[in-house]
Amino acid sequence: MKVIVGLGNPGKEYEETRHNVGFMALDELALKLQATSYRLQAKFNAEMYRVGEILLVKPQSFMNRSGEAVRKIVDFYKIPVTGNQLPENSRLWVVHDDLDIKLGEYKIQLGIGPKVHNGVTSVEQAMGTKAFWRVRVGIDNRVTSDKLQVTGEEYVLMPFLVEEKPIIETVLGKAVDELYERIVQASI
Repeated sequence: MKVIVGLGNPGKEYEETRHNVGFMALDELALKLQATSYRLQAKFNAEMYRVGEILLVKPQSFMNRSGEAVRKIVDFYKIPVTGNQLPENSRLWVVHDDLDIKLGEYKIQLGIGPKVHNGVTSVEQAMGTKAFWRVRVGIDNRVTSDKLQVTGEEYVLMPFLVEEKPIIETVLGKAVDELYERIVQASI
């Protein structure tokens, strides 16, 4: 089984924010998989959808505690993440926003980046390893004008601007297509 985790924050007020790119990507992947809807699994504190050997997970514990849900799920389903398994065969994939990458770009990498991301750090600490795949979706579109001189913490909780929405939709489409090819098509 492969576990694909989208990082984000639960609640209507966070739906359109930059920090919820992981949730947005999983929603798009669910559409490709013809998923009907996620179900809240209280024992994991996560919304989940399973199709065959693919498990889509949206932790509901808020970003900074995402690792708690991931650890419970990995343990319950006995997903090998460390040990004798080669890191490149990791069955854990985490999709998240990344301020180190420009809006409109993405990277899929094993155990790399970002410099600072509390959700990813939470997963790393809970799993005891950095050896899992990351789908890093760029959200950085800050400018040096006085209007957008905000901290990274403030910026990630801001919604996308109207002119940014087509850019994020396009990059999410590309990232989800590649993720689908790497995971779902490979599993068929």
